[in-house]
Amino acid sequence: MSAATPEARSSTDVVLIGGGVMSATLGTFLNTLQPDWTIDMFERLDDVAQESSNAWNNAGTGHSALCELNYTSEKADGSIDISKAVNVNEQFQVSRQFWSFLVKTGQISDPRDFITPIPHMSFVWGNANVDFLRRRYEALKDHPLFSGMRYSEDTEQLKQWMPLVMKDRVRGQKLAATWIASGSDVNFGALTHLLFGALKTKPGIALHTGHEVADIRRIPDGRWEIKVKTLSTGQNRTITTRFVFIGAGGAALPLLQKTGIPESRGVGGFPVSGQFMRCKNPEVIASHRAKVYGKASVGAPPMSVPHLDTRMINGQASLLFGPYAGFSTRFLKKGSLFDLPFSIRGNNIGAIMAVARSNWALTKYLIQQVMQSNTDRMRALRDFVPDARDEDWELIVAGQRVQVIKADPKKGGVLQFGTEVISSADGSVAALLGASPGASTAAPIMLTVLKKCFPTQLPGWEEKLKEIIPSYGMKLADNPDFCAKIHKETTDALQLES
Repeated sequence: MSAATPEARSSTDVVLIGGGVMSATLGTFLNTLQPDWTIDMFERLDDVAQESSNAWNNAGTGHSALCELNYTSEKADGSIDISKAVNVNEQFQVSRQFWSFLVKTGQISDPRDFITPIPHMSFVWGNANVDFLRRRYEALKDHPLFSGMRYSEDTEQLKQWMPLVMKDRVRGQKLAATWIASGSDVNFGALTHLLFGALKTKPGIALHTGHEVADIRRIPDGRWEIKVKTLSTGQNRTITTRFVFIGAGGAALPLLQKTGIPESRGVGGFPVSGQFMRCKNPEVIASHRAKVYGKASVGAPPMSVPHLDTRMINGQASLLFGPYAGFSTRFLKKGSLFDLPFSIRGNNIGAIMAVARSNWALTKYLIQQVMQSNTDRMRALRDFVPDARDEDWELIVAGQRVQVIKADPKKGGVLQFGTEVISSADGSVAALLGASPGASTAAPIMLTVLKKCFPTQLPGWEEKLKEIIPSYGMKLADNPDFCAKIHKETTDALQLES
């Protein structure tokens, strides 16, 4: 995608900042619901999907809580709380419906260009963990959103499900796994390119890559004035708009702060970088086809659940293990080392300091991760691949994640592991902050933006929204028959296994 400006207009209905899957999803929604609106999209880099949406920079799991054990916590009485898993899966079903609509309407010609059926598995060892997984399975197996999940402690069955994981494993070890066929691998970088590619063909829509948003300020008539710099020439220009969405990954926080809206006060960010071991041996890659998730170590943040992950990138199978956490003061992979210090304000420093004081376990974990040697990383990998050889694997750096810090009247500040939409009272500006489950739930997150920012238009959009998202306004978890119907329809449309 060229860095040239398709259309240099001075006023537009909507400005989308950031060339990732979030802006692409919101732009697609708005263009479908209100095709007469003009939309200008700005991306700092020379192509879209180069930061968190890039296939090598995110987990690509299609987070649906089928295998991620951090979404099912154990209560004090020993029961398993599945409420978060149900909520995450429900959100992913919305994304599946949205993508299915795009396929059915010809905006995406081949779903295999971005989504591939891959079984999802949870894998544990040790008596306590096996007992936990068994109870988790019992809590989920009859739920309509988790239909088809299987559980086994049988060695021969586990060998069929994950031969690479079971090869040369020590005999007598207590093992268990769940397996479900309805999992998927999603290349969000490819999806982002498909969405922007379709949007660029629509009248009134312009994508500007190589353009950095330098400032955002409210003007007297209530609209927003966006100052944009063309990086190739250094030229500055301004564009006014009625609505701004800031979906610029880690850069969303400093841009939100530039708006000066009261809702941005007390909000900070804590960056965490990620690393993966990537397999270089085609024979090893071919011997594994699943996403196998384990349990996070004590003190590890939720997004650091270890997993052995089959990925489909540019039509080729790849195999990753991780993530290994790291720390950088950058908010973007291609950001500045001054991103974190420059984000500290008088109104959020109290919350940031409070979080620093109360999250010693996370700090200790990050220090341990940063200090790891390749021997340490390979030792963790061998918990999943017992015969892993050093020469078959290489370390790659993934994307930056900026966790949300918010002021709290009791604690001073809290660190949030999730995604959050922060919008102005009048709905004229919204920003997306946070990380996992992130891209997998882009569609339901953008529905939240529509509800928060376009309450006047929403009643007129409802019929179309129900065409895009047939379950709009209801919970599939509460409607088993409709849940099964929607699951089959999206499975067929996206060419996924039943």
